[in-house]
Amino acid sequence: MAKNYKKTLTACYLGFITQAIAANFAPLLFLKFHNEYNIPLGKIALISTVFFLAQLVVDVLCSYFADRIGYRKCVIASEVCSAMGLIGLAFLPELLPNPLAGIIVSVMIYAVGSGLIEVLCSPIVEACPFDHKEAAMSLLHSFYCWGSVGVILLSTIFFAVFGINSWKWLACIWALIPLYNIYNFAACPIEHPADDGKGMKIRNLLQVPLFWLSIILMVCAGASELSMAQWASAYTESALGLSKAMGDLAGPCMFAVTMGISRVISGKYGSKLDLMKFMAGSGCLCLLCYVAASISDNPVLGLIGCIICGFSVGIMWPGTISICSGHLPDGGTAMFALLAMAGDLGGAFGPGLVGNVTQNAGNNLKKGMLVGCIFPLVLILSLLILIKLRKTKKS
Repeated sequence: MAKNYKKTLTACYLGFITQAIAANFAPLLFLKFHNEYNIPLGKIALISTVFFLAQLVVDVLCSYFADRIGYRKCVIASEVCSAMGLIGLAFLPELLPNPLAGIIVSVMIYAVGSGLIEVLCSPIVEACPFDHKEAAMSLLHSFYCWGSVGVILLSTIFFAVFGINSWKWLACIWALIPLYNIYNFAACPIEHPADDGKGMKIRNLLQVPLFWLSIILMVCAGASELSMAQWASAYTESALGLSKAMGDLAGPCMFAVTMGISRVISGKYGSKLDLMKFMAGSGCLCLLCYVAASISDNPVLGLIGCIICGFSVGIMWPGTISICSGHLPDGGTAMFALLAMAGDLGGAFGPGLVGNVTQNAGNNLKKGMLVGCIFPLVLILSLLILIKLRKTKKS
């Protein structure tokens, strides 16, 4: 019988939606955790830091063990961990003596699932015998953005109807998606991508200056994106004075929408654009957005900065991968694993820095956002170096 690879696509789409739930649900509750459990905002920042550090570790381990254990077992484990972590988020803060410890343990569990999804879903789709693989891959990665929109929008509606105090019920409801997806991954056809073993070794990659610039770009890309995305809900609620519902819709939801739009545009017209210059322009726009969010006394201007920031960061992560893989076509698995690590490192460090600066500034989130300006600034400088190197090479 012919294999139905549409089931594989569906499973991977739901996998990216699961990743969006893992990355975006807890940040909607940062101020709730702060008020309900009396956790300082500096320690609240540990939630994002632990999430992305755990993903970083999984990125490394999965590149070594996925082939040995098998893709199907690993990707099913990703859904099990995601569901267990979300359910744990509803119960462990009450069961453990320290509520923050319960939150952190839950985050670590579903971060393992999210990291496995990040590493496995793309090669699973790539190995499927589709006629238009690029279109399938573009659609796959867009599901994270649209999944983020769905998580924020539906969570906001749930909180408006049932109240923010019902968040534990919603955590269990979101866990139903990975629980259902366990069956999808167990039943769908999964092909293993061929590994020719010709990729560059890590020691060889580390001898290439362009690769180090790519690492810096990925760290800044992850930090620029997640510093705003992870704190957007708290920022629009506390710094701009919006209600919880309006803050979530106007902040993280619109951030995800504009980021998705940016990726659709770059995917459709990317061949006609100078990628480095487009990324440099996006970095400048991102810097302006952080400045607007941090120093403007006009709440409308601050909100616009938060929203447009999503558009500005949309190209950074995939664009950096394209630049690096274009210049190092033999980079292989090691290259992609290290780039993913760098992106997750930025995602762990950026929001944590913003949170700690915010706490030390008397819970002034605008000052925390001002420090976030360093990430797009370093990204711009790195791209200018790359553009200069390209001109020197051509001449």
